[in-house]
Order: sequence, then structure tokens, then C-alpha cells
Amino acid sequence: MRKNIKITAAVASAAALALGLSACGTDSDPASKSETGAKADTSKALVVAASPTPHADILNFVKKNLAEKEGLKLEVKEFTDYVLPNTATQNGQVDANFFQHKPYLDDFNAKNKTTIVPVVNVHLEPLGLYSKKIKDLKDIKAGQTIAVPNDTTNGGRALQLLAENGLITLKDGVGTSAKLSDITDKKGLEFKELEAATVPRALNDVDAAVINGNYAIEAKLSPAKDSLALEKAEGNPYANFLAVKEGNEKDPRVEKLAKLLNSDEVKKFIEDTYQGSIIASFGAPAAS
Repeated sequence: MRKNIKITAAVASAAALALGLSACGTDSDPASKSETGAKADTSKALVVAASPTPHADILNFVKKNLAEKEGLKLEVKEFTDYVLPNTATQNGQVDANFFQHKPYLDDFNAKNKTTIVPVVNVHLEPLGLYSKKIKDLKDIKAGQTIAVPNDTTNGGRALQLLAENGLITLKDGVGTSAKLSDITDKKGLEFKELEAATVPRALNDVDAAVINGNYAIEAKLSPAKDSLALEKAEGNPYANFLAVKEGNEKDPRVEKLAKLLNSDEVKKFIEDTYQGSIIASFGAPAAS
């Protein structure tokens, strides 16, 4: 039986309704019950939901090269959206997930009444502005269209990147929660909001697009080389982390994986594989 199970967009769509309805679960629903307070069965594989790149790639490196030495059985399930990994973690269908940053998780928990918490930071995926038609930032002009992610946190993050590079002006104090309605000066630009995963496919149809780092890499774009503008790593709040349902942080399997994800071997793998397009962000456990 394959251990790495890729859930495609088609399957995700079919499962979305059932998972969505059970996102907040009840005590009468066995799938919704947490292992909180129960002793984890360390003989079972730790099942982790992850985006394909770079999250699943990093986890598979750990699985193939480090996990056995720590006595950790690891199963990686790939998801192609930003909703199902959290609902599956909340419902106990997976034990943990690795795909998101703190602003996104905070927004998701608030909207869905879920109780997912960060365990440990792993890496940063700088958000970037890309184009197949424009070679330099200064060539972006009035009348052109820029695609941006449509989810709350990445959309605001995208608008901040554009503002920092002088392409738009935002209301004071809106921060990363900025919306299109918060733009005070579009400088003649038009904007197209799309699901984050689909933005790279729109590059041929727009003049430029703000793309999440993982989706840029999947689209064979190099954030370090191909972007017209790129988020700065220093002081960036968007580190991606391992996350679990609240109460499962001390599961010995989770603790082992957290240790391995912050190892020198994983840092070297990230540096060698992504050449600056993905940056290791090891440090203290992420604030919950």
C-alpha cells in the first residue's frame, strides 16, 4: 500500500462538503474526537497532511533519511488546497499538517471554530510578483492587470508587497489584513482575485501576478531569480510550521518530527534544494 497519498483537486472537491460539514464535529461523531488526554500509540505512523512543494518534499526527505533512526513511522498525505489539511487535522483524519503560516491559521481558526495550533517553525516561502510579459518592475503601467490571491491573509500580504514596491497606496494601518477596498491609489492598475493555487496558471492571461512561494516553485518559477519583487525574509511573520489539533502537541511522534524538521540535515536539504527560494526559519516553537 502506498504511504504517500496524493489527493488531487478533483478528489478534494468531492471530499470538501463532507469534511466541511464535520469541521466543528460533535462528541457523537467518532471522526471528530481528539486524542487529547489519551496516550498516543507510538507504534502507529504519524500521518501528516502537506502541500506537495516544498512541504511534502521536506517531509519525504525526513521519512527517507531521518525518521527510522528516531523510531518514527511517518506517512505523508498530499493536499492541493488550503482548507482540507486543517479540517482533516481537526477531525482526526490526519495527526498533523504542514502547509501554512500563522496569519492564515489565525484567520482559519476564527472562521471555522477549529483549534489547530503551531508546533515548530520550519521555513519561509517568500511571496513574489511574477510576469511573463514584463521584465522589470518599472515597466508596470496604468491599465495593466495584476492577479492576487483571494484568501484573506495572502491577499493582504500580496497588497502589502505591491505597496512596498510603489505600485499601489494603501490606507494607513491596514497591515496584512488589507483588502482591495483598502487601496487608496491603484495608479491605474486593475486587479484579478484568484484562489492562490490557480494564480500561476493565470500568468498568460494577466500582466503580472503575486504568487505564493510554494506555488511558484511548482510552476517552475524561481523566487530568487524570476520575481520582479520579493518579500524580505528579515522579520517576516509568515514562517510555515508543523501544526496539530490543540492538546496533541506532546504526542511523542509529533515531538520527534518537530526535532527532525529543525535538524541540521533538513536545513542543508532546504538550502541545497531550493537555492534561496525557500529559507529555513528554525528557532523557538511558534507562538500559539
